[in-house]
Order: sequence, then structure tokens, then C-alpha cells
Amino acid sequence: MFKRMLMLVKPYWGRMLLAIVLSLLISGMNGALAWLVKPALDGIFLKKDAALLALLPFGVLVVFLLRGVFSFCQAYLMRSTGAKVMRDIWNHLYRHLLFLPVNEFKKESTSSILSRVINDAGQLQSFMAGAVKDIFVEGATLVVLLGVAFYRKWELAILAITVFPAAFYGVQKLGKRLKTVSIEAHKKISIITEFLAETFGGIKMVKVFRREQALMDIFSGKNQDFYRDLMRSTRLMEFTSLLMEVVGGVGIAFVLWYGGRLVIAESISPGDFFSFLAAIFMVYTPAKRLASANNGIQKSRAALERLDDLFAKTCEADGNEELAPMQCSIEFKDVSFRYPLSKNDVLSNINLEVKRGEIIAIVGRSGAGKTSLADLVPRFYDTVSGGIFIDGVDIKNAKLASLREQIGLVSQDIILFNDTAKANILFGNPGASEDEIIAAAKAAYAHEFILELPNGYDTIIGERGVMVSGGQRQRLSIARAILKNPPILILDEATSSLDTESEMKVQMALDTLMQNRTTFVIAHRLSTVKKADRIVVLEKGRIVETGSHEELMKSGGTYRRLYDLQLSAGETDNL
Repeated sequence: MFKRMLMLVKPYWGRMLLAIVLSLLISGMNGALAWLVKPALDGIFLKKDAALLALLPFGVLVVFLLRGVFSFCQAYLMRSTGAKVMRDIWNHLYRHLLFLPVNEFKKESTSSILSRVINDAGQLQSFMAGAVKDIFVEGATLVVLLGVAFYRKWELAILAITVFPAAFYGVQKLGKRLKTVSIEAHKKISIITEFLAETFGGIKMVKVFRREQALMDIFSGKNQDFYRDLMRSTRLMEFTSLLMEVVGGVGIAFVLWYGGRLVIAESISPGDFFSFLAAIFMVYTPAKRLASANNGIQKSRAALERLDDLFAKTCEADGNEELAPMQCSIEFKDVSFRYPLSKNDVLSNINLEVKRGEIIAIVGRSGAGKTSLADLVPRFYDTVSGGIFIDGVDIKNAKLASLREQIGLVSQDIILFNDTAKANILFGNPGASEDEIIAAAKAAYAHEFILELPNGYDTIIGERGVMVSGGQRQRLSIARAILKNPPILILDEATSSLDTESEMKVQMALDTLMQNRTTFVIAHRLSTVKKADRIVVLEKGRIVETGSHEELMKSGGTYRRLYDLQLSAGETDNL
């Protein structure tokens, strides 16, 4: 744990070193207060020294003032170091997550990942700001005060600290239990975060099906589970404090009894005894804080383990060959694919060659493998066997940046960001000029509706583009793809679920986008399918037919059956 934390704070060793020095000075101030008890009692109350009485309050004031200043500076340095460490963890985590394979985001919900990033990194910041501060300050204070106690009366000091081993043994056992409980509590937070995200993301469905009370009941149950773990954690932490209080009471009571007898027997002066007693009284405060710091260590270990689970995920395997812009073809050779943890192939023995500039329509029933086939081109997933070659280069050997730079994607799952219309278009090419942005918007038939927005291109369109209609969102995503100007284009059900007017405008934008590009069109409208150079029909992950619309209609195979099925359902404009 401490080795890992030292690695995290290594860039800020200067701040940490200064904070440690200040911790030692604070500890010295605490020891000085205990030390001053003897001259105060012996000089003022026994010897009636008026000069000492005049100086002592000034000395105490200086000690308190210096201790306050040092404590402020030390706490600020530790908190700023904790904040910087959290900032670094967030940056490192975000970068690591960005380069994970797509399938990793299917294994765990986005909300669960967010909970780890925010809550667990926040726990480490609290550890740096609180527990580490206590370890340095209170640890050094404990040593200094014990030094004062041993100097005054070492026999009494030994008696006073005999209870410490038993106390810290109990604290250690409680701390291990606290770590386990903290892991469970963090899991419950992830579950609650995920549930909230799903609820508010689907708020329309919640309301139209009148599920508010049912979801409230479910949430209350999850909240109660978290509450139980939180209270278990609270009981363990507070029991640690109780244990230290009892141990401290036993130690001090014994010292009072035995030390009082020594004073009565005149084996020790009242000044020495009360100076010793002050040191022992003060010792139990840092001891309790160190016990509390141990609780913080255990909770931070739990957070660090959860973060390590994320860091342990393997990033995408990058190739080492720079892929030149596509000139000839994309070729699928004996490609088979299955999703991680799945036993069955989604695609089997796919052989397909797509020439440059060719429009290929991929059709088939739901679950036939259409989207899976398209997802292999930008290497969202890797093939189980066989390979995909662009101009003879296996894309597994190509650098991901050079591969994906050549690919544009427009899908029915429109991804827009809570930013301006302009920024969302620029996502396709951040270095584009104002004229290029407007030209791309015009080509996507988006320019007119953008100008009608309250602030035109500078209008914030909301999370996932909720401030504009479905057709407008799709045209913004097409403008983004046009601005990128990729030689390879994937259209994944880009006009599904649109009304007729929106579909017509989106289709015109898509016609512009597909010009002179190698295009994969997945389960698109029949008008686009008819325009395709070839139609590839998938069934249960295999290619069962290829040909033009007219050829496939004449052959009377799977394509013709799909067409007739939609025709009988009154969906002659769909396939």
C-alpha cells in the first residue's frame, strides 16, 4: 500500500518532504507544551517565581502560534498533494479506459466504471489529505511525547504503554474487517450509480409505463443494502475509537494511582509527575488518531484494489505497420468471430472482397451478424480465425490510428456530445476551418436547421443531442463524417426509426456522403439497397447469397423471402 502511494506522490516529493519537516516541528511544539508543565508547577506554584510567571504565558502563546501556523501549512501541503494525486489518477485512468477494447465496456456497465473513477479515486485523495497527515504528525508527536514521559520517569512510562500492544492488535484486526466491508460498500455504490443512470436515461419509459413507484421500491432496497454496509463500516470505525478510549483510560488510571503514591512518598516531585502526566494524557490523542488512520489505510486499500482491477485490463493491441490510404480493396479471408465469453460463432468462414468505391449492402434477419461484420473493419473486435486485409495488409498488423483514420461511421445509435453543434461536427476533424464546417453541414442538409437554433452553430445541443430532433441528430452525425472525409464508410441502420420527411433528408445526405467511398450499408432502406453495387445476405453468421437487387429477386432465395415478408407487412420501403 505505502509503496504504491509513494509511487503516486513521487512527482511531488518536494511538497511531501516539506510537509514531513513541518510534521516534525508540530510534534516538537506538542512536546514543548508537555515539557513546560514542570517549570510551571515547580517555578510558579512551589518557588513563587514572579519572573517565570511573566515569561511563561508568552512562551505558551508562541508555542501555540507556531503550532497553528505549522499545522495550517502542513495540512495545506498534504491536501494539495492529495488533490494532485487524484488529478493524476483521473488522467491516467481516463487515458487507460480510452484505449481499452470495446468488448471491455460490454463486460461492465459504464456507471460502474464511473463509480470507480470518481468514488475510489476520491477515497485515495481523502487518504492523502487525512490519514497520511495523521501518520506523519501524530506518529512523530507520539514519539516526542513518549520521549518526554521517559525522560521524566521511565518506570512510569513503561507501565503506561504496556496496554498499547493489545490495543493496536485489536485495531489491526478491526482494520482488516473494515477493508472487506469497504469493498462491499463500494460495490453497492456502483450498483446504485448504475441504477440511477438507467432510470434517468430511460425516464420516458418510466413515466409512460407508470413505473415510478416500482422503481422507487427497488431503489429503496438497494439504498438499504448500502446503508447496512455503511453502518457496518461505521460500527467498526467507532469501535476502534471505543477500544482506544478504554485502553487509554486503563493506562492513565493506573499511572494516576501509582504516580500519586510516588509523589506522596516524595520519590518524584509534583512538577516531574504532572509533566509526565501531561505527556501521557497527550500521547493517547495521537494514538487514537493513528488507529483512525489505520481505518483510512484499510478503506484506501479497498479503493486501490478496485482501481487496480481497471488498470489490469489490457489495452487494445496495436500493430506496427503504417496503413496507407486504401487504393484497391478490403478482403475478408475465412473470417470467423465470436464475442468474448460466448461459445458460438457469430460469423463463420466469411469470404468477401470489396473493391475501392464499391457500395456493399449487408442484409439479413436480426442476429444474422450484420453489425458484427462491420465492427471487424475498424477492429472494434478481432477475428477468431482468418483475417481482414486492406490492400493486402492484415489490419491486425496495422497501426490502429492509421486504420481508423480511414473509416467513418454513421449508426442508428447516434452519439452526440453535450456541446455546440459546431463542436459536434468538428469532432470528425478538429483542425477544420469555419468554411469547411459549413460546407459539411450543407452537404448533410443540416445547415438550415442549425441556423434556426437559438445561437446557430454555437448552440449547445444537450446530452446525446436531446435539444434537436432524431433526423437532425442524424444529419449532424453525417456532417461529422463528411468533415472527416474518410475513404471507407460504415452506415449501420442509419435511417431506421425516422419519419418519412426526416428519412428523405437524411437519405439525400447519405447519398452525398457515399460518393466515391467504399461503403458498407447495413440493413438500410430498400432505396439504398437497390443502389448498392452488391447485396450480401447473411443468415446465422454465414454468407448465403450475393448479387444485385434484381439478381437476388430472380433467384428466389433468402433475399426474395425477406422482401416478400416485408411486402406482405406493408413495408415495401424497408429491408
